[in-house]
Amino acid sequence: METFSWNFTDDKGTFSSENAQKIKSLYFPLCNVGGLISSITPDLHGDIKTGNNSFLLEPVTRISLNNSKNSRNFWLYLNPKKIWSATGVSKDLATLKQDKFNLEAGLLWQKITRSNSKIGLKAEITSFVPAGLETLEIMQINITNISSQTIKFIPIAAIPLYARSANNLRDHRHVTSLLNRTEVNKSGVIVTPTLLFDESGHRKNTTSYFALGIDEKSNNPEYIYPTQEEFCGDSSDLEAPTAVYENLLPRKNNFVQGKEPMGALRFKKQTLKSKNTFTYIVLMGVVNDKSKVEDILSKFNSKEKISAAFNTTKLFWENKSCTINVNTFDRNFDNWLSWVNIQPVLRKICGCSFLPDFDYGRGGRGWRDLWQDCLSLILTEPQEVRSLLINNFSGVRIDGSNATIIGQKPGEFIADRNNISRVWMDHGIWPLITTMLYIHQTQDINILLENTGYFKDRQLSRSKDIDINWTLQYGNQLKTKTNSVYKGSVLEHILIQNLVQFFNVGEHNHIRLEGADWNDGLDMAEDKGESVAFTAMYAQNLESLCEIMTNLSQKEIPVCKELSLLLDSLSPQPIDYSSVATKRELLNKYFLQTKPELSGEKISISALHLIADLKKKSEWIRKHIQETEWLKEGIFNGYYNNDTQRVEGKINGSLRITLTGQTFPVMSGIATEEQVLEVFKNVSTHLKDGKSGGLRLNTDFKNEQHNLGRAFSFVYGEKENGAFFSHMSVMFAYGLYKRGFAKEGFEVLNSIYKMCLDTKTSKIYPCLPEYFNSEGRGMYSYLTGSASWLMLTVLTQVFGVRGEFGDLVIEPKLTKEQFKSSRTISISTSFAERKIEVKFTNPKKKDFSQYSIKALTINEKNLAENLNQPKLRIKRQDFLKLTNNALNTLEVTLD
Repeated sequence: METFSWNFTDDKGTFSSENAQKIKSLYFPLCNVGGLISSITPDLHGDIKTGNNSFLLEPVTRISLNNSKNSRNFWLYLNPKKIWSATGVSKDLATLKQDKFNLEAGLLWQKITRSNSKIGLKAEITSFVPAGLETLEIMQINITNISSQTIKFIPIAAIPLYARSANNLRDHRHVTSLLNRTEVNKSGVIVTPTLLFDESGHRKNTTSYFALGIDEKSNNPEYIYPTQEEFCGDSSDLEAPTAVYENLLPRKNNFVQGKEPMGALRFKKQTLKSKNTFTYIVLMGVVNDKSKVEDILSKFNSKEKISAAFNTTKLFWENKSCTINVNTFDRNFDNWLSWVNIQPVLRKICGCSFLPDFDYGRGGRGWRDLWQDCLSLILTEPQEVRSLLINNFSGVRIDGSNATIIGQKPGEFIADRNNISRVWMDHGIWPLITTMLYIHQTQDINILLENTGYFKDRQLSRSKDIDINWTLQYGNQLKTKTNSVYKGSVLEHILIQNLVQFFNVGEHNHIRLEGADWNDGLDMAEDKGESVAFTAMYAQNLESLCEIMTNLSQKEIPVCKELSLLLDSLSPQPIDYSSVATKRELLNKYFLQTKPELSGEKISISALHLIADLKKKSEWIRKHIQETEWLKEGIFNGYYNNDTQRVEGKINGSLRITLTGQTFPVMSGIATEEQVLEVFKNVSTHLKDGKSGGLRLNTDFKNEQHNLGRAFSFVYGEKENGAFFSHMSVMFAYGLYKRGFAKEGFEVLNSIYKMCLDTKTSKIYPCLPEYFNSEGRGMYSYLTGSASWLMLTVLTQVFGVRGEFGDLVIEPKLTKEQFKSSRTISISTSFAERKIEVKFTNPKKKDFSQYSIKALTINEKNLAENLNQPKLRIKRQDFLKLTNNALNTLEVTLD
């Protein structure tokens, strides 16, 4: 088995590895806010794209990274017997074995160094996507003569272009090549297909793809091979191209039609003296307007310009990574966390797709991703979030469901990636959690009163009915009976999401599972399945709404008239919540009154009356779960399957547990303190891996569960069937910290961190992957909502630095193990648009349960001393008066 390791080399997340090239599935993300997304391996395999329909290089997956011959390459022809690939992609295995390799990478750039003493050359190739809006990847190649003799060589950059939609990889691959129009210019090639090939409706193409090159003296290539056929010859072998191995020149042809394009750029013969270095620059990208290619070339056509762009890019990502920064004196943890902190930014750019490890389809972020990624943004740049949140609520339907895919433009929502009518029962949870965080951090509770529209499509009654009269011409906004667009407050949207679900119950009076909940793999119990786990979270949401409205200055809340149906306890005839049939009947009445449009009438409801109704519903759920789902085995049952059977507990002689089923009763506060400890003990006993310390998502159910979901048809230990799923483990840790169980929460977080840094097993670069498989290998690197939750947990729970309705709260839950290397550790962040560093000094290195806050200074001003309390709250106005520095230091003494 190949070994793999890397080491951090500075305090900015930079790392190096001498054996990364041995792990063929390793890849690194390169991207920018302009929308260019690259994946790149240690030997420069990978792809480049701006969307599903615009791949510059051939789309790859984890498997094809290893198998594909397509890669960015740079050949050096010395003589017929001495030909060298500076990237290590060649059929000359004997020469490859002589190569010495090193990788260095940082936020977000990669540099590989490959040297060969027999050849006498060293190649240093730096790859990055410049920060900004230009959609290109830059490859700078420095060739150094490491011999004592002068060496002559012919350099050839070789970029095999794909230039089309990912759909065409197997659908009309040859036919779409006939659409290609390849223009040869002085610096390289520009490919502009005539059409976007789609049998459901072809469209004129305006996207162009390019590969350009210059040398350090701004000289253009001497010769250009515009097609793979001409470059590779009849063998079509990119690992031994005929043009390189036989030293053939291309034909004169400035415009090529209907061929597979190639960006092969042959520079003039170079004579390089001993110890000298010569540089080449390759620009690869995608543009929506061909005229932009020249602008890009002029902006990046020298070593000096590339160096400036590289430094700007490094600074951009370093600034993103340190929006939340820790100093725990564990260098590996602090650096690792800087990588985790940029992952929400990566997912904002990439969605859930577009990196090789991801098989979530054609790109775009889902509803859950949208709200969870905002958690991190609220903690770091809350001023940018307000309009984003309001816009996001316009994806909610009046039946409490929502569009599931978010488009690139504000307000652009798509019902479903695959045009399937379905809903996820947990989707109503996340908007309130995110909005609550925003309110606490900013004091902007009035965001709840802002109005926005509702999403409308053909789906009605949570996808159980279809509006046969709806067409796209009608529009994607809910209207009234007078055909005007209806808008309601953000608070109204949240109320609908949570109240609808209170009545949307199965036979056991828990909320129906529908298409699935957070675990997408539980997708085969739509008719009779129930999610107890997320019913607990809806109870928490209803309670949170009560807390919000208690602090809201508005005493009368305007809502659509139809919503009053769901506030049954305010009516003369409140229903019996223990009756499933009565709940369903009331919900159907609401659906009938709201389809396909609303009356447009609004009513005002007393905030106090609304709080009373919500509180009654929340308390009923809490009591119901406690009475029916706490099992004698010391765990909560989290689900019912499509045969209405309980999923967890002792079944067929073995104990079945899901981590999700335990996490949310803990997080929501439904579990008592005694039950939290019992849950943790049983999770540790039955889900904890003895070797890694990680928590599995579930025990082995042994058999497929066609009455519950596809997850159990996966091999045990992979994905949703018993893998070490970072997302749920982090949320379990969050719940433990929130309930005051810091020792237990730290144990869970620490197990994740250790699995990430166990490179021999995880075989990943520094990041938090979506999950670890049964072998402990990190899977689905970079693009995971667990990164936002981990940063949220570290800042607001572990260090306990957070807002409460705009005031700054400090409530540390640090364990003595975290003070192992130093008596003082710190975290830096922003609050109320002020940069702060909060230092925690624990002189006696006491544990969480043993210390309290004794003193506080702000910018060396003694604010409080001789305290004895677990939590400090600083009024926002007082905080603003005390923090006028560029960086404000808060020192907290624990004793």
